[in-house]
Amino acid sequence: MYAATGLPNRGDSAAGMHAIKSLAGSPGASSFYIRNALKDAETPNMVTVILADYRGFDTLGEETVILTAGLICFLVLRKRKKSFRNSREKRQREH
Repeated sequence: MYAATGLPNRGDSAAGMHAIKSLAGSPGASSFYIRNALKDAETPNMVTVILADYRGFDTLGEETVILTAGLICFLVLRKRKKSFRNSREKRQREH
């Protein structure tokens, strides 16, 4: 809780993380995104611009991993459900 009191306010353009410059003298990535998101993508949601436009390939890779994990879960659960039904049907036939 004590550490959280030292964080800048949300959206504070004067926060230190937005004033960082690279070794070449250009502004850091965060200040570039904040200043150019609306101009580059004509989308008012900055998070959407960063994820879809600036980091598109990285986001595509993450989404592929999540999709693959979801499909595997679906297939595992589907297979288990079938085996449960088969054993249930066998028990009913025996009685």
